[in-house]
Amino acid sequence: MLGEILENVRERSPLIQNITNYVTANDCANITLACGASPTMSDGEEEAEEMGRLCDGLNINMGTLHPRSVKAMLLAGKSAAGFGRPIVLDPVGAGASTYRRETAEELLREIPFTAIRGNISEIKTISGGRNSSKGVDADAADAVTEENLEKTIALARDFSGRTGAVIAISGAVDIVTDTKNTYIIRNGHPVMAKITGCGCMLSSLTAAYLAANPDRKLEAVAAAVITMGLCGEKAYEKMAEENSGNAGCRNHLIDEVYKLTGRELERGAKYELR
Repeated sequence: MLGEILENVRERSPLIQNITNYVTANDCANITLACGASPTMSDGEEEAEEMGRLCDGLNINMGTLHPRSVKAMLLAGKSAAGFGRPIVLDPVGAGASTYRRETAEELLREIPFTAIRGNISEIKTISGGRNSSKGVDADAADAVTEENLEKTIALARDFSGRTGAVIAISGAVDIVTDTKNTYIIRNGHPVMAKITGCGCMLSSLTAAYLAANPDRKLEAVAAAVITMGLCGEKAYEKMAEENSGNAGCRNHLIDEVYKLTGRELERGAKYELR
């Protein structure tokens, strides 16, 4: 199943519009190309509605937020929704400021998101829970552990029920859930936290997987999360072989996504389904 989802992306090469942040725009474009999709990085309000109509999937990322980008997000999101395109929200740093929190709330009111992906602090904030974050990073106190896993799943399922979106929570243990079924994913490596943009890249990847697999939303999001984690493991191995650092690991990560086959994804996936 996971392999088929990946192969669909390669075969269909969906066009993914990324309204993302300037820190990671290049990485998001490259990871979209690496998985087999085609990126557009248009974030201008002047063409947002048109691009929302033309794209096969839309990724909205709040990383470097400003009023002009918010207008583009709203215009593109409403346009894409009107044409039935899958839309991903990455609420980067939603708890870091009042402006970010209020923008996330507006986006959730105005746009029917297909998937919402963030760290646990971001998801807690936009789901109405405790506002806790460390800039754009998750608060260590919020970390998903075996002890609080069931509580976190319950929070994510409730949020899915209220938004209609698949909820993906990234961390040492990843959770992908709708209201009924949950993937608990244990792929990945701690070095990924040292690479700026891993979460942003994952959101772009998620939009591509959803666009190529519109009838398997939960499975598509889970496959994207597993892909990122598995390729992070492979990238670390290459980094260690070369005795390089986090910049080298970033390049290897994109390369591993490019080289990944459906069979390798099936074989390397570490998850349980509840």
